[in-house]
Amino acid sequence: MSIYRDKTRGCFVFDFSRTIEGRRVRSTKVLPRAWNQAQADAFDRQESAKLYAIATRVEGVDHLIEEAVATYVSERCPQLKHGRGYAMELQELMPYYVGRPLSALSDVCKAIRLRASTPDRPLKPATIKNKLRYLTAACRYGWKHHGMGTSDPAAGVVVPSVNNARDKYIGRREMLQIARACQDRATRAAIRIAFYSGMRLGEIRTAEVIGTAFVLRDSKNGDPRIVPIHRKLTACLRYTWPSRFKMHYHWDKARTTTGMRWLRFHDLRHSAATAMIESGVEVYTVGAVLGHKSAQSTKRYAHHSVGKLAIAINSIGRKAA
Repeated sequence: MSIYRDKTRGCFVFDFSRTIEGRRVRSTKVLPRAWNQAQADAFDRQESAKLYAIATRVEGVDHLIEEAVATYVSERCPQLKHGRGYAMELQELMPYYVGRPLSALSDVCKAIRLRASTPDRPLKPATIKNKLRYLTAACRYGWKHHGMGTSDPAAGVVVPSVNNARDKYIGRREMLQIARACQDRATRAAIRIAFYSGMRLGEIRTAEVIGTAFVLRDSKNGDPRIVPIHRKLTACLRYTWPSRFKMHYHWDKARTTTGMRWLRFHDLRHSAATAMIESGVEVYTVGAVLGHKSAQSTKRYAHHSVGKLAIAINSIGRKAA
């Protein structure tokens, strides 16, 4: 057996060291923490057989998907902001890829697309797409950084098409209705900040107030951002934010009370963008406020500037004053 449990790391380690046909063959891999003894033993059998086969030149190298996943979880996930969640998602997908080579990745992903969503547990296309991204990212990591295979294993993977665009927004009057209906003062302040800044809830909770601006050291796209503080937010800056659960509870209760159950907290961000566009602010500037890396993300709000477009159209043929 080449498997032992590393108590310090809290996981199993595959440590292979053999002399095969006069040549020393060594391989050490840290396995995912979520793996149990049976999974570790299965990996031991498969990996040991593969190393023997390669050493004796019985077959070419065709690494297993689980090998790439184990490497990704042990090396890359600890460096990622949501790495622990990615590791859990990959563990959940294990029945689809266990024992399958990287060359079969497209078939594995096809099976996930067809079977992951069940009547008992329906999954949206966006959720399935994310699961496939986690798996392909792990396989590509093994290919790029550890030479697992000679070509991109995800080249033939087909992901479901997803349209996440929402065109739900409210005006200042509706925002004030929800804020006044909210029974928690901190959550009420967060509602006003979201509407007058375009920040996400997570950004509101982590933003630093420095002078006359919100300073975001780390945003969703990975870049820092500075958002000027609107003059109407002066009284909203003194609160300590409660837990996300409590804030969502009070938000949900307020939107239900006002008859706007359809509204999401994130729609306050859309509302801020829409208000800026309708006031004549350029799309590029709106994108900078929201922290969009690409103008394409902001262009979805461009149809709200129809008034300016009408003025432009009506100017055709008009004599100069």
